[in-house]
Amino acid sequence: MTASSALRHALSNTTSVISTTASALSSTALDLPSAYSNYVIHNSSSVSQIESALRSLTYLLPGSRLHDTELASESLHTFVQLLSIYHDNLLARASKLMPAAQAALKQKTSPHARYTKFWANRSALYRQLAVALKIAQYTELLWEMVARRRLGGDKARWRVIVLLESFKAMCRLLLMRLTNTRPLVSPPLPTREDVAPPELPLPDEADPPLDWNGMSPDPLGPQISIGSESLGSGRSWMMPRTKLTLPDLPDPDAITSYLVTKVITPDDIKPAKQLLHKLGTLQAQLAEILYILRPVVYALLMQRYAARYGKKGGKAQWTPWLVGISIDYLSRQLAKRSLERRVSGGVSTGLTALEREELKKRGWGMGWWAMRGAFYENVTKSVVDGVVGRLKGKPLLDLVGGVVEDYGYLWDEYHFSTSTM
Repeated sequence: MTASSALRHALSNTTSVISTTASALSSTALDLPSAYSNYVIHNSSSVSQIESALRSLTYLLPGSRLHDTELASESLHTFVQLLSIYHDNLLARASKLMPAAQAALKQKTSPHARYTKFWANRSALYRQLAVALKIAQYTELLWEMVARRRLGGDKARWRVIVLLESFKAMCRLLLMRLTNTRPLVSPPLPTREDVAPPELPLPDEADPPLDWNGMSPDPLGPQISIGSESLGSGRSWMMPRTKLTLPDLPDPDAITSYLVTKVITPDDIKPAKQLLHKLGTLQAQLAEILYILRPVVYALLMQRYAARYGKKGGKAQWTPWLVGISIDYLSRQLAKRSLERRVSGGVSTGLTALEREELKKRGWGMGWWAMRGAFYENVTKSVVDGVVGRLKGKPLLDLVGGVVEDYGYLWDEYHFSTSTM
């Protein structure tokens, strides 16, 4: 064989190998989305654990001790949050295709999941707006960081903040309109626990042999099991003459707690859209509109005062903080008064479980005003610095102090680090 023919043979073999490899890689790449979707659907609990682990990692890397650490950790956190939206969508579509999963979900669905799932299935626009709102909430802090570091400093940061707050407010107003003037719920879509299809039960093990009177020869006796919790009390008694073991009696407390979970409440039989009362009066609608527009008004005031007094001077001014918390408090009081007039039984006994849950969330959300604006700059910041100073230099506690210090940096520098809407 001549050198030229050998070279042509080698080139032919190389071309064939490259073509085969490229075809295999192309086929694998095309199969990756389907394979990934199947993995997420059949391993939803493992995927949730991985997401939680990654979120925990980002919580431990929030601050500024390393250059760009805040940007890198927030980018990772944002990626995990956006990926969770995709996983939720996969699991929701899978649950619709599995009749057994649908039956199980109906039995375990919370009022929040029933309500949000009803509107998401009824209106495609509702679902699109809800997804857009969640994406804006998950990415807002990252956009603020990028604007501050890459787009021109504090002025660009406040322009981005006002733009994002206005976009979120517009989405919320449209969601209120699509639900026939009902108050908003947070989050606007079902959570992972509500949409994940249940794992298929494993086949039961072979029943143990029974003795002549139908009792189990197992010395511990048979136990009544519901789910993964046993109702047996763990006590058994052996008859002295026959040496047969009587089964233990179920634990009364376990039986009671199990039966309580099966009690049907009025909310369980209500249609999903009736889990929230309509905002039937102008006062109720005004309260909800004030609640939606409050973040926009506060951001506009903070932008104005930052431009007038500088970053630190503007944040120390009490006017934006007082206006913001006043609007928040006024909207809450107007909503309560409206419910007292419209709902039989008032706020104390007339609200549904979903309404009580949402009111509680909004009440806890008001506590974050202690970490914003002038209150944080003039009051809370000194408390945080004092706590960090006391923890420094102490074993293990120094690590906690470092994390608190890093979060203190975020609270001090970024608007969206304390946002609840």
